[in-house]
Amino acid sequence: MDTRIQNVRLDATSNEQLTALANAGAAAFGYTATLQVERSLAQLLRLRVAQINNCSYCLLVHHEAARAADIPPSTVETLSAWWETHLFTEQERAALSYAEALTRTADATVNSRFQEAHDRMTVHFTDEEILEIAAVVINMNIWTRLKLAEGAMPTTAPPG
Repeated sequence: MDTRIQNVRLDATSNEQLTALANAGAAAFGYTATLQVERSLAQLLRLRVAQINNCSYCLLVHHEAARAADIPPSTVETLSAWWETHLFTEQERAALSYAEALTRTADATVNSRFQEAHDRMTVHFTDEEILEIAAVVINMNIWTRLKLAEGAMPTTAPPG
């Protein structure tokens, strides 16, 4: 059964500035961009942001991109509980923790500080890589919010 996307709220393409912002982010940090960080790591981060933000459109796109990046299915299938597995490296764990903290900024408290997630990253990544990871996460947050605003709903395509 084929799936298509139906925008039920807005058509963002009617706003040139918004479309330009989204397209610039996708070109620089999206799943087809050339990055310093490993392709599979960047894809795990994108997919995790899509999960957190409940973006059904992004989940479809980034599950497919994860398969294309040859990420093992068990890794993808347990991503929503990555901390409860032994499938993720320490580097991936640091990046996933950082992505979650950056995505859930409203949840930062004195007991759960963003600084801790950043400090953990410095053990595994250079400043340039951390900036790139931040950009991947920020770009995904833009896209998940854009698709939510559009009401980008997966639906079954009519036969034929």
